[in-house]
Amino acid sequence: MLPDTDAPRHPTRAPSADAERAAVAAARRSRHRHLALVWGVRILLVTVGLSAWELAARYWVDFDGRTHFSKPLDWKDNAQRWGIDQFFYSQPSQIWQRLHDWFTVGPSSGPIWEHIGVTLWEATSGFVIGSIAGVVLGILLGRARFAAEVLAPFIKAANAIPRIVLASLFVIWFGLGLSSKIATAVVLVFFAVFFNAFQGAREVDRNLVNNARILGASRTKVLTSIVIPSATSWILASLHVAFGFALIGAVVGEVIGAKRGLGLLIAHSQGTFDAAGIYAGMIIITVVALGAEWLLTALEKRLLRWRPPSASEASHV
Repeated sequence: MLPDTDAPRHPTRAPSADAERAAVAAARRSRHRHLALVWGVRILLVTVGLSAWELAARYWVDFDGRTHFSKPLDWKDNAQRWGIDQFFYSQPSQIWQRLHDWFTVGPSSGPIWEHIGVTLWEATSGFVIGSIAGVVLGILLGRARFAAEVLAPFIKAANAIPRIVLASLFVIWFGLGLSSKIATAVVLVFFAVFFNAFQGAREVDRNLVNNARILGASRTKVLTSIVIPSATSWILASLHVAFGFALIGAVVGEVIGAKRGLGLLIAHSQGTFDAAGIYAGMIIITVVALGAEWLLTALEKRLLRWRPPSASEASHV
């Protein structure tokens, strides 16, 4: 009996493709549920913390050495009875009111957006200048071992200096304008990026470099095609921390002396014993830092698309 030539020679692959698509869809649903759970817990923690703070500031009073909850009292007439003194610790409702006043009426020193823009410009300028200087010098010294050995004690000595103290010196050198704040941010950012770029350049696979040289690659070609791409992950990891340092440098410089900026608002609130204003300034700085972190994360994902996913990243796919 002749075999049936119309029968398929290979089994169909449709079921396996459908199963693969179903597995991918299930993994995505699981990932979405996990993210929803994570954000739900985060929101719950923030809500519980702020509610406990608000309730304690409103109702937690001290009568005859015994601390307990009571009905709301007039704060000015009963300040000595408060378990959490609103004058020193404020409360979430007052902080929200201060933010509302700043963004609607504006502080006495000028529009809030002008203060945010000045601080953001100082931090961004310091971040860009410090990052470029740190990357360039870090990679160059990472590949030039003799120069690195000569300059190592000087770099370590400079890194050991409390760099926040330099903000006062920069104010003397450059005045109360933007330059002194940018200089403080540059100094803070530089070392954070430099050491990562230096280590990334040192960790390049020597066999890969040697093979490139055997094939006739010049030093410049090796640097641009092998060293810099290999050090990219090190550099990008340092940038996440570096922008926070840039914000710290800008705000510290403004607290010491400035005409505009979020640090000026915080310093003014400190001088008037306005705890709510200090918290409000901190919240705005935190929002700016989180926005910058989101942008840096998006940039990192775009620049490192060529890299195979790590084990932690693959587990979330």
